[in-house]
Amino acid sequence: MNARERILARLRAAPQSAAPSPPALAAFYAASSKLPCLTERIGAFKKNIEAFRAEVHQTTADEWPSLLATLCRDKQLGNLLYAPGMALAKALAGVAGMPRLVAFEQEIEAWKEALFEDIDASLSLARGAIAETGSLIIWPGPDEPRTLSLVPAVHFVLLDARLIHADLFSAMTQQVWAADMPTNALLVSGPSKTADIQQTLAYGAHGPKELIVLLMMPQEAP
Repeated sequence: MNARERILARLRAAPQSAAPSPPALAAFYAASSKLPCLTERIGAFKKNIEAFRAEVHQTTADEWPSLLATLCRDKQLGNLLYAPGMALAKALAGVAGMPRLVAFEQEIEAWKEALFEDIDASLSLARGAIAETGSLIIWPGPDEPRTLSLVPAVHFVLLDARLIHADLFSAMTQQVWAADMPTNALLVSGPSKTADIQQTLAYGAHGPKELIVLLMMPQEAP
């Protein structure tokens, strides 16, 4: 018997222990949740994402298009990229003061130069958010390409406050992520930043320099 065979024999002869039971995650998070009501989740989300240099503007389901137009004017943005298939996209049409709307309707290779050099800002619709970390949940797909949240220097995100979850586990289970995952699910907590060069913090190196959240508040937060 050679060395390899002796090692394998010892491994096979070793007592076999039962596999440990998986942790009861649902019970753990239910017992440890510190943000049981929506008002608390909204406050925690706003505080945490602003700490990462994001802007948050509270609005309503009726008023967000006008607020978006005002913010674009204040920031002197000449155009806004959006996905025609995005829910609520029709609300952008005909809004006074809205910059030129650019629909994401062609393959990226067909207009890459214009996309990277001429587009000022973009709009995404968040699937939800996580209060504990101040993170937006962006769900790319055919209706909303990943490029919307990656290329333009200014990234607007429309978020329904009722979709703010206490923690990542709550978001994953309540939204049933396992049933329909995209190629990549995104958690965004602020504008793009890096400190790779001489440990100097710089924004916009790998994505938007500004992240602006349009937070649609419910009529009454329980």
